[in-house]
Amino acid sequence: MNLARYDDTIAAPATIPGTGAITVIRLSGGRTFDILDKVVTFSHGSASEALPNTIKYGNILNSDGSVLDEVLVSIFRAPHSYTGEDSAEISCHASSYIASEILRLLCDAGARSAEAGEFTRRAFINGKMDLSQAEAVADVISANSSASLHLAMSQLRGNYSSKLNVLHDKLLEMSSLLELELDFSEEDVEFADRGKLSSLLEDVLAHIRMLKDSFKYGNEIKNGVPVAIAGRVNAGKSTLLNALSGEERAIVTDIPGTTRDTLEETVIIDGILFRFIDTAGLRDTDDPVEKIGVSRSYEKLKKASVVLAVIDVTSSEEENTASITDIAKRIDPKNQKLIVLFNKTDELAPNINVSILNNSVLSTENKTDIIYISAKTGFGLDELKKRLSETQKDKTFNSDDAIVTNLRHFSALAEAEKYLLHLKSAMSSGVSNDLLAEDLRQANYALGIITGEVTTDELLGNIFAHFCIGK
Repeated sequence: MNLARYDDTIAAPATIPGTGAITVIRLSGGRTFDILDKVVTFSHGSASEALPNTIKYGNILNSDGSVLDEVLVSIFRAPHSYTGEDSAEISCHASSYIASEILRLLCDAGARSAEAGEFTRRAFINGKMDLSQAEAVADVISANSSASLHLAMSQLRGNYSSKLNVLHDKLLEMSSLLELELDFSEEDVEFADRGKLSSLLEDVLAHIRMLKDSFKYGNEIKNGVPVAIAGRVNAGKSTLLNALSGEERAIVTDIPGTTRDTLEETVIIDGILFRFIDTAGLRDTDDPVEKIGVSRSYEKLKKASVVLAVIDVTSSEEENTASITDIAKRIDPKNQKLIVLFNKTDELAPNINVSILNNSVLSTENKTDIIYISAKTGFGLDELKKRLSETQKDKTFNSDDAIVTNLRHFSALAEAEKYLLHLKSAMSSGVSNDLLAEDLRQANYALGIITGEVTTDELLGNIFAHFCIGK
């Protein structure tokens, strides 16, 4: 890891200039206060003499001596700052010109422009947070629902890290017992309690499996619960997507097969992000392009957490039964929720009782919800949103829960599990302690990749490259 650049003092806007009344420019590094005193004329004293956690008023001058802007400067002294270094935040007016001029003056005085994620990267290097917490910073910034923000804040506070540290400590305890025996191997002394080792191993494996199992849920909170809108051509799927999103996202016509590819739109319902996927109409066709669209529709059905089977109530019961059966047989009732939507109720005659239509759906093996709707008029959509929200109620989490949302973390956990399962098998086969210890070292290594105990400059670069500049 090249640490030379971390001796620099860096500066960048922490807010977007021109989007509000105030822009905040962040400064961090060993020369922070020296640079501030060169750029800001304070009404009283200097930044170098200022007490920590105070705010100072001053002016920033142009080269001709005129006032560029009046500013407030927040002072943070190491190690009690976001980065763990001497830091400051300059609050100025949100003019793009003012912000760029202040940054130019700071750089002329000895600072350099920060790279993407460099403030958080320094916080990690200086021990203010581990790598999983640093990644949670980006999740907090990009959170687009209350559920995703709740989860990201929980991880930022270290709840997830604390669970990993417990696993790490248990693996170290196992390693120390085996390493002690290795030191006295010639004396044929056995220090390790095999029963205790097995108990610790089972406990660690159970916790790793629990974390791995949480990934599907965590990924849905972060990126949206996938909801596939499926059905035959002209059932009203695209109209439903438009009604749910409140926008004309999908083309709606009376021509069968208008939608030939999947189209996605996200909607927040009761604080939960849902990702609705409009699919091509399900039917047999000779059109090669439409065939590809139908094939993709079936793939989306398999991956969705919730499937909305859109049925045209004006079609024959035979057609609708075939449509429901086709969709129901392609999903997993244990892991996917099927909701059947009898659409186009607005086109039925007033004297028709829609509640007795298409009763064949009740014979499906799935635990099926049925809702009568009109995507065109909006009838039944409030009930649909309520049902969708209810599908996630059993998946709520407490602030102390550890939920995996990151594919990198999931892969590392799977790697740790692989070595621990090998260790479990080896323990029952009389394998030498040095091989057992190696499995433990590899498992610890995998967990260290998550927390940042094991890292490379390339890994950090890949992670922090996705951050905004001022973080």
